[in-house]
Amino acid sequence: MLKYALNSNLQKYFTEASRRRVSEQLRKPTVISAEMADRKECKVLVALDFDHTVIDNNSDTYVCKLAPGGCIPDHLKVLYRKDGWTQYMGEIFKLLHSNQVTREDILTCLTEISLTPGMRDLLTGLPRKDTEFIIISDANYVFIDHILKHLGLRDLFKEVYTNPAEFDEGGCLRVNMYHLQDWCSLSTKNLCKGDILTNYIKSREEQNIVFKTVAYIGDGTNDFCPGLRLKGGDMVFPRRGYSLTDYIAKMEMKGVQLEAEICVWDSGKEILEQLLKCYQNLNESRVPVPRLREPSAFTNL
Repeated sequence: MLKYALNSNLQKYFTEASRRRVSEQLRKPTVISAEMADRKECKVLVALDFDHTVIDNNSDTYVCKLAPGGCIPDHLKVLYRKDGWTQYMGEIFKLLHSNQVTREDILTCLTEISLTPGMRDLLTGLPRKDTEFIIISDANYVFIDHILKHLGLRDLFKEVYTNPAEFDEGGCLRVNMYHLQDWCSLSTKNLCKGDILTNYIKSREEQNIVFKTVAYIGDGTNDFCPGLRLKGGDMVFPRRGYSLTDYIAKMEMKGVQLEAEICVWDSGKEILEQLLKCYQNLNESRVPVPRLREPSAFTNL
């Protein structure tokens, strides 16, 4: 009994002493060396458009087949020329709602859209821990989020930058502009993709994440602005047969050239093959400072 009591008292003593040491450690301020604070984690950033890039269709126009007769009235088509895409689609969604097209009808319709060829291979084939995927799109959040979840790919994307949207209490889809900009003539008034890309990279730098390579994948003329901000060593992937390829050539004739390497693509597998080369000696790479081209060099276009 005496031996047990001694062991019990010793155990109690060491337990309390251990708790005191832990408590003292917790009260001490955490000291981070300058070397640790300056240490950067190097990754590859892959920014993608959504319609005709991630998916093989235009999600906005695809749901127009739910309109009466599968057609949009001429008086609504005129609105696109006057007010821009976001306002135009807002009127389309009102039309659908007034004709008893439900939230479920729209979301079910969206699940019919497939990925572009080889896109799943690209998104799942790059090293996960060394890659960040973001979407920058002039579609809307409801559509992109629903389609990606249906395809089992939503968790791959760190951020989705697009026009905010939600179904109201009556079941009508309401879409707002991402922002209202007047500083970039290369972009629509509601979405400057180059500005979004720049701000994302700056925000990650503040979190000690830098990008050895930035790849931009798109198809339309509004994808030219983010491509123009990239530097040598970065990559722009315009989809073959779509307007971005012709627009790049047109701008080159005007003396406006991309510094990034241009790689035309038909399949995501081609992009995967090119990007896998960027991961060699990833953490030993030098990252250019500033990371992107200054927009002041081309704001007067």
